[in-house]
Amino acid sequence: MQKVVNFREMNDGTEEDFTFLEALEDGFNTGLPDRLLQTVKNLEHSFSGYRISRYEHSLQSATRAYRNGEDEDMIVGGLLHDIGDELAPHTHGEMVAAITKPYLSKKVTWIIKMHPVFQQHYMSHLSEEERNARDQFKDHPYYDDCVKFCRDYDQNCFDPDYEYLPIEFFEPMVRRVFSREPQFD
Repeated sequence: MQKVVNFREMNDGTEEDFTFLEALEDGFNTGLPDRLLQTVKNLEHSFSGYRISRYEHSLQSATRAYRNGEDEDMIVGGLLHDIGDELAPHTHGEMVAAITKPYLSKKVTWIIKMHPVFQQHYMSHLSEEERNARDQFKDHPYYDDCVKFCRDYDQNCFDPDYEYLPIEFFEPMVRRVFSREPQFD
């Protein structure tokens, strides 16, 4: 039987209880890269309607960022930017930004968070107001970066003929990024 703490309310926990839990959590956290990579792979079976799967879309995004000489944060951000689609279809950018915030740069985290708003620009069937929803952020320091991300690494990543790199190519990058000491600010 696995060891468990003795308390029923955290208020009753001992130093020994919390030391034990912290060690378990540290061990669990080392598996984050594996869980993230598996979540990307699971996009292979996500909803579609596009000419490629969400998984292939993610690989195209990361590949384009890599081939364009972007840093690892942007490449990993491209790979992960849509992993929240299944659980938070209307707020997936916020969800993924919350996951990546302790590890990726502030710029890439903001891009991930805001990309759904910026992506509306490419959906011509939307009203002009929705199409230009990104304009409310014109004065933000990462506005141009998010425009570039959506233009170069998102809206154009639905091409069934584009030769993208396999997920195994990006695995070392994901492991490096998510082995960093988390930053909370």
